[in-house]
Amino acid sequence: MKKIAATEFKARCLKLIDQVHDSGKPLTITKRGKPVAVLQPVAEEDAKPWLKLRGTIKFYKDPFKPAIDESDIEALK
Repeated sequence: MKKIAATEFKARCLKLIDQVHDSGKPLTITKRGKPVAVLQPVAEEDAKPWLKLRGTIKFYKDPFKPAIDESDIEALK
């Protein structure tokens, strides 16, 4: 993992972001020699969060039908 000082990162920020995106390799940002942050490329599923919803939608024939039966309501009294 490549390391870079925070002051240098600040000066070259946009170029470094492009490099991380193109290479796919993370970049550690240091302050006074100690790691403080990691810049890493976004995983494809994180870039398109709606893809996580695939296959999770339920289909209801009658969406206005009560979720529980009336007899179940009476049993709770």
